[in-house]
Amino acid sequence: MTSLLVRPQQPDEQGKVLEVTPESAGWDYVGFRVHKLAKGQQIEGNTGEREHCLVILSGRATVASGDNRWEDIGERMDIFEKVPPYAVYLPDGVSFSVEATTDMELAVCSAPGHGNHAARLITPDQIKRSTRGTGSNTRHIQDILPDSEPADSLLVVEVYTPAGNWSSYPPHKHDVDNLPEESILEETYYHRLNPSQGFAFQRVYTDDRSLDETMTVEDGCCVMVPRGYHPAGVPHGYELYYLNVMAGPKREWKFQNDPAHAWIVKP
Repeated sequence: MTSLLVRPQQPDEQGKVLEVTPESAGWDYVGFRVHKLAKGQQIEGNTGEREHCLVILSGRATVASGDNRWEDIGERMDIFEKVPPYAVYLPDGVSFSVEATTDMELAVCSAPGHGNHAARLITPDQIKRSTRGTGSNTRHIQDILPDSEPADSLLVVEVYTPAGNWSSYPPHKHDVDNLPEESILEETYYHRLNPSQGFAFQRVYTDDRSLDETMTVEDGCCVMVPRGYHPAGVPHGYELYYLNVMAGPKREWKFQNDPAHAWIVKP
C-alpha cells in the first residue's frame, strides 16, 4: 500500500472514520479528519494551537463555541447535490461542540493558528463558485476558505470533476518558497465518488521522480501531497468530488505547472 493513501475505517466512538495529523503525515502544517455522526450524536473538542474549519459535508448540525451557537446549520443532504456547504471557522485556543441534528458527515480541517481571527459562520452564499478548464479538463470549484478570506494558515476548497475528466491538471505543484511565482503548501485530497462503488486515480510525483506514486482512489479515501505534482482523473460513468486542505509557512496559493505539460493551457 502506498504511504500517501489513507483509507477510511469503521467509525470509532466519536464517529471518526479517517484522520491525518502532522505526525502521521510527517509534515508540519495540515491536519484533517472526517466524522460520520448519527442524528443526536455529539462530539466535543478544543482547537489547541491550531485554527479549525469545520465543513458540514452533508446533513445538518448545531455547532457551538464560546458565546457562539449556530443552530441546525446545513443544507445539502448529499455531497453530490453540489450546493455549497456550511462551514465554521474557529481560531486556536477555543473549545467547541458539534451535535448532529440529522445523520451527517463532518470534515475537520486544521493548521497552526495565531489567534488573529474570531470564530465565524461561513454560509453557502459567501462561497465563491467557478469553473476551470475546458473539455475533458473541466471541473467546478467551491472556495470555502480561500486566501482572500481571513485565516492564519488554512486554505479549504472543494472540487467536482465530471465523469471521464481530469482535475488538478495540467499537473501542478506548490513546494518551493519562490513568491510571487510559487508557495510551499502541504495538501490533503479527501475523495468521494458518485456512484460510490467507483474509483479514480491520483499521481503524486516530483521532477526528479524521487517521489512518484500513482494511487487507485476509492470512495472516502484521502491522498496526502507533501510535495510534487498531483493530478487526478476519474473514469467514464463516475463523478469525482474532493475536498482540499492546504497550509504552509505563508498563506498564499501560488503554483507552477509541470513544464512538460504546461503547453496544454498556454494560449
